[in-house]
Amino acid sequence: MSVITQPLAADLPKTRWIQLGLGLVAMMAISSPQYVWTLFVKPFQGATGADLPAIQVTFSLLIVLQTWLSPLQGWLVERFGARLLITAGCLLSGLGWVASAQIHGIWGLYLTYGLLCGAGTGIVYVGIVGLMVRWFPDRRGLATGVVAAGYGFGAILTTFPIDGMIKSAGYQPTLVTFGLILGAVGALAALGLREPAAGEVETAAPAAAAGAPDVPPLAMLKTPVFWLMFAMMTMMSTGGLMVISQFAAFSKSFGVADTLVLGLAALPFALTFDRITNGLTRPFFGWVSDHIGRETTMLIAFLLEAAAIALLLQFRDNAALFVLLSGVVFFGWGEIFSLFPSTLTDTFGTRHATTNYGFLYMAQGIGSVLGGPVAAMIYVGTGSWLPVFALIIAMDVITALLAFFVLKPMRRRYLARG
Repeated sequence: MSVITQPLAADLPKTRWIQLGLGLVAMMAISSPQYVWTLFVKPFQGATGADLPAIQVTFSLLIVLQTWLSPLQGWLVERFGARLLITAGCLLSGLGWVASAQIHGIWGLYLTYGLLCGAGTGIVYVGIVGLMVRWFPDRRGLATGVVAAGYGFGAILTTFPIDGMIKSAGYQPTLVTFGLILGAVGALAALGLREPAAGEVETAAPAAAAGAPDVPPLAMLKTPVFWLMFAMMTMMSTGGLMVISQFAAFSKSFGVADTLVLGLAALPFALTFDRITNGLTRPFFGWVSDHIGRETTMLIAFLLEAAAIALLLQFRDNAALFVLLSGVVFFGWGEIFSLFPSTLTDTFGTRHATTNYGFLYMAQGIGSVLGGPVAAMIYVGTGSWLPVFALIIAMDVITALLAFFVLKPMRRRYLARG
């Protein structure tokens, strides 16, 4: 008697939404090493005796390893399977926190919090994005936006409990406790992940069955369309990270950081609001792009960020508008983490989607290296933040125009060649 292994068509939509939910949980579980890092800076200074610049190298290592190792991490996911590697990545991220609680020197901090958390979060991030673009060929923008939003939203749930435990019990028990909890939660979610079976997604979404031809990474790297997307994502990453890295500095320079807005100081209020809009924009504009096209959505979103920054400068001495417009700035920026992976997979297919996105995700690493230092250098050289914002606006506008007038016809010609 034969056994039917192909899932029933009626079960497939439910199956892929469950996969999306599990991916969201895993992404939320590995977001804290990046987003609550600032809470551990002073305790790590006390434990290691290192100065602030040396401590902050740990954060740079975390981001660089998370992004620049992503092609290798994507290849490992495709070689050994998403479930195994994403589970290992969640455990590695949690282990980084547990191990960093035991260190007493700066190099130990680099090897634990920097290396283990950076490698672990990178594997999970590219692995889950690569998995979701396979499960949702008809809703890639929405699906990648949801899991990318989870990476930002996860820290909203952990920031206050972690801050409270550090104050009540110390940083070492906090790292061990939350390292074990977040590692376990992420790993349990990852154990439920799987690749779609052959023909399964087409059964669930027949309208999307005719996808782009599968292009391996080396062939992709020889195409002008990839390098155009890489340059565009680099510009958008750099501009956004210029704002993120210098946000406190320019808000204080504008004289609004401590002004009360709805009873709250403008700076922490804006930072909280920005995190929310930076998360919401990813599924929202991803969903929009599923309906009106990737490049048209890029044009709208990138010009929205440029306009918001221009208005932010115009009303920079108004604390309430500063908070509101900063949220709009991030609403126009954060969608790059749903639009670019979706566009890449639309162009180069799903078979090598994880490794291919790993190469594109390196643009975020370049942005993390350039964003903060370049913005600081311009400010020091000119004595003003205005040239920094002018550069960000220029990159936004250029990238928006490239998306619609260059990338769109270039992708059309590339896909027409088959």
